[in-house]
Amino acid sequence: MFHKASDPVELKHRNVAFKATAVEDTGVFSGYASVFGNEDTYGEIVAPGAFAESIAKIMASGDPLPVLWQHNSSQPVGGSDMLAEDTRGLKTDGFLLIDEIPQAKAAHTLMKRRIVKGLSIGYYVRDSSYDEKTQIRTLKKLDLVEYSIVTFPANELATVDNVKAAAKLKTIREFESFLRDVGGFQKDRARQIASAGWGGLSEARDAPGETLESLLKSFKL
Repeated sequence: MFHKASDPVELKHRNVAFKATAVEDTGVFSGYASVFGNEDTYGEIVAPGAFAESIAKIMASGDPLPVLWQHNSSQPVGGSDMLAEDTRGLKTDGFLLIDEIPQAKAAHTLMKRRIVKGLSIGYYVRDSSYDEKTQIRTLKKLDLVEYSIVTFPANELATVDNVKAAAKLKTIREFESFLRDVGGFQKDRARQIASAGWGGLSEARDAPGETLESLLKSFKL
């Protein structure tokens, strides 16, 4: 159903990792700015076709979609001339203005070296449905505002700050989302870890220098 006028309007973000091989020396890069069927920390998944109307408007405008640095609207670093949906998600070809904008050059270097390795969309929800049984919201229509180059540790383990954040989680479902988005675990593995380790989370909550890896080891998985 469409959101009512009284519903809160919130700009949201979703992350996805990209491969360094998709970043060229010229500043051109390609990848997926969003993937379908991947549940995020909001408990939401994007349905195929969610971007279709927004893509049509962007392409018809003749202007590239802004590419920002870390979702900072005051730091545009490039743009995207190609946006399209395929069976996996929202595919994009973007460019960084590495010769004109210092931050774009810095972003390019960080992307090539795999220090920064994520793309994240900024969007508004236009249409969605909610499943009371699974407690998952399916996003059916989105207005795409921008996408950003972001620091996204999809395949890395978190440091003490994220472990302390995990210790504050109130439900096992929130812990599952944390493991997917911060720890980089697949959905089934995150559920398995959460089920086995939820009870031991509080025991390691304030250990100095604790990492997510050592925290998970304390769960004896």
